[in-house]
Amino acid sequence: MDDEKALVIFEKQSIRRHFDEVEETWYFSVVDVVAALTESMNPRDYWFRMKMRVKTEDGLELSTICR
Repeated sequence: MDDEKALVIFEKQSIRRHFDEVEETWYFSVVDVVAALTESMNPRDYWFRMKMRVKTEDGLELSTICR
């Protein structure tokens, strides 16, 4: 794995990342960040429920793919 896609370790959790050379921007896996910042046993489900709650309460739609 090259440096542009290398895992980064935070709080003993691996977080996937990708560097877009055109935009010169790092992108990180939301699910991996949720796993590192919460004690959720199922970070994918945690992210899904958080997206639904924000959409219902605020009318905003969160996305795993940043646009």
